[in-house]
Amino acid sequence: MKNFLITGGAGFIGSTVAERLLNRGDKVVVVDNFNDFYDYNRKIRNILEITNSFNKINEFENLSKDEKMNKLIEIVNSDNFTLVYDDIRDREAMDRVFAENRFDLVFNPAAMAGVRPSLLDPMLYEDVNVRGYMNLLELCKKYGVKKFVQASSSSVYGNNKEVPFKETAIVDFAISPYAATKKSCEVMGHVYHKLYNIDMVQLRFFTVYGPKQRPDLAIHKFTKMILEDKPIPFYGDGTTKRDYTYIDDIVDGILKSMNYLFNNENVYEIFNLGESHVVSLKEMVETIESALGKKAILDIQPMQPGDVDKTYADISKVKAMIGYDPQTNFSEGIRKFVEWYKRQ
Repeated sequence: MKNFLITGGAGFIGSTVAERLLNRGDKVVVVDNFNDFYDYNRKIRNILEITNSFNKINEFENLSKDEKMNKLIEIVNSDNFTLVYDDIRDREAMDRVFAENRFDLVFNPAAMAGVRPSLLDPMLYEDVNVRGYMNLLELCKKYGVKKFVQASSSSVYGNNKEVPFKETAIVDFAISPYAATKKSCEVMGHVYHKLYNIDMVQLRFFTVYGPKQRPDLAIHKFTKMILEDKPIPFYGDGTTKRDYTYIDDIVDGILKSMNYLFNNENVYEIFNLGESHVVSLKEMVETIESALGKKAILDIQPMQPGDVDKTYADISKVKAMIGYDPQTNFSEGIRKFVEWYKRQ
């Protein structure tokens, strides 16, 4: 049994990783501030689900947010799971978390997410994504935590012309504040690795989707709008391409990265976690239509600032080093997502 800290652990990726760790018998501490970027009740559901407590969902009706959080902590905290309702930017609060636990590894997917929202409030993105991350690095240094997995992003590649994207590519030309914060975290992580011997893997995620996906992301949003007969925003001519990666494959890569850190010393690695297969916006919409058995109404709009033309992962390095091997093709992943969505 190992002891893990997962920040943002009530969200899409964090809660799915936490569930896998709990199911195999590890101890997990989740820190999440349940912010209002999207409906925090989705995160409450995630935590109840991964702790086998969803039968208590009715107890949260007609409560304020703070009352809900107190109730959630009361229900789910146990010997092997602890939920901390706090913010990684709060140094004193995070110091208490580290002081009260002996972590074997920190996994940090906590962040302000999204390219387009980062254009509206870049200072917030810098504060959460960079300063919050540095709080964690400083506390790892203080408390002797030597293993760290950081959630980076394929956004760091910008509009790189060499595809598929290799980890060795120069990524100095970000086109959104969000991407710039993720590149900053990669660089600062290397500093703490070299100076303080913190072994680290930076994971560049490529458009993760699947059950529990954030409702602001295209696949979730489009599914909802198609079912409700609402026009979906369709940017450009439909030829932009993304390397969509199913959540189970992403989690497999995260867990294998953790194992790699536990089994090796003096590690600083950057890994792409993608499907290594691109899907156009047009094809993505058609696949959702097929899974739903219903046509979309398109609201055609111009390309948005900060959006890249294509993401496409070269996964040869991560395959060779940790055995990452994605198994879920896009049409199957969409079918699974739609099945989950209809159960909600």
